[in-house]
Amino acid sequence: MIRTVINIDEEKCTGCGLCVNACHEGAIALVDGKARLMRDDFCDGLGDCLPACPADAITFTKREAAAYDPVAVANAKKEKSMTNQTSASEPVFAEQHTGCPGSRMRTIEHRAAEPAAFDGSVAEAAAEAPVATVTAESQLENWPVQIKLAPTRAPYFDGANLLIAADCCSYAYGNFHHDFIRNRTVVIGCPKLDGTDYSEKLAEIIATNDIKSVTITRMEVPCCGGLEQMAKRALQMSGKFIPWQVVTFSLDGRILD
Repeated sequence: MIRTVINIDEEKCTGCGLCVNACHEGAIALVDGKARLMRDDFCDGLGDCLPACPADAITFTKREAAAYDPVAVANAKKEKSMTNQTSASEPVFAEQHTGCPGSRMRTIEHRAAEPAAFDGSVAEAAAEAPVATVTAESQLENWPVQIKLAPTRAPYFDGANLLIAADCCSYAYGNFHHDFIRNRTVVIGCPKLDGTDYSEKLAEIIATNDIKSVTITRMEVPCCGGLEQMAKRALQMSGKFIPWQVVTFSLDGRILD
């Protein structure tokens, strides 16, 4: 049948993920860093996603498309809800971990930093062109840090000041460990590359643990706004009223706000 559905211009799309969150039917997903209409029968043609797009990449189009199927949409939502409830009912502990060893939950204890050992060639080069060096100790105290891999409940979340960071921040801002990771429990993500809406998982972390505060760090680029919106939505969904702040970095490493 010919009907109105959305059209996404991938050339304009920045991959911020805001349209994914705005689509109540779950018709849109991020694929390879770009928004894509996944199922015609999930698109009701009302366009809740249009005003959410900061790049004007979404428009209406009339074309041959499957009829909107509210029953299929409802079933998909129910299945997703049941999956989330099952995950929430199962405590996650390090000793129960299976799968990739790199995603096993752990707490990190730091020892005093020791001077790095150099071979003779490096020492000779340093003597010819002396450069002042500082050994900065890691402030990371929890693992895993990627939101997709992080457990929703863990001992290090209790009483934590939670840092939700866009993963580019630590590369742009040189003192990120000292100024932001220190004394915080950190989770990181990229709304453009991860292709996942983290709102529900972040909301569960906040709701089921004794989180004292939330700091959101992001880059100035538009796609990073997706992570900020996910974190803000998570705070609302959690039902908790806790202190929160957003810090934005410029590409050259300055704090913009």
